[in-house]
Amino acid sequence: GDLGPFNPGLPVEVPVWLAINLKQRQKCRLIPPEWMDVGKLEEIRDQERKEETFTPMPSPYYMELTKLLLNYASDNIPRADEIRTLVKDTWDTRMAKLRLSADSFVRQQEAHAKLDNLTLMEINTTGTFLTQALDDMYKLRTNLQPGESSHSQDF
Repeated sequence: GDLGPFNPGLPVEVPVWLAINLKQRQKCRLIPPEWMDVGKLEEIRDQERKEETFTPMPSPYYMELTKLLLNYASDNIPRADEIRTLVKDTWDTRMAKLRLSADSFVRQQEAHAKLDNLTLMEINTTGTFLTQALDDMYKLRTNLQPGESSHSQDF
């Protein structure tokens, strides 16, 4: 794309890859997103812990952005360690909810699930497990259908 011109001292929005590249070459100072604030992240974490369902995240890429910005520009982010901990706490809470949801989904033998407010990264972390569990459930169901004497066993 077409970027620039850049004026010294004036903030400008650029793609994350460019911001990190310029930061690595010591050509800029990164300004974290508005949501990357200790107070706001505490609210997000507390809300996530209170709600039974998944709450909307400030960015669909909150985990990826946090990791990139804290790895490459932590000197430009106030209270970076606290931010890292808050995002990790929120992630852990959401993963625990996702595991419970997946467990309930499998136990109740549901046919579909609602994945509102999950990010792609969160879905991808359990995607393999969930598809394997559903596949195993299907195999068990088809093997236990009445009338299939070749696969039946007495226990």
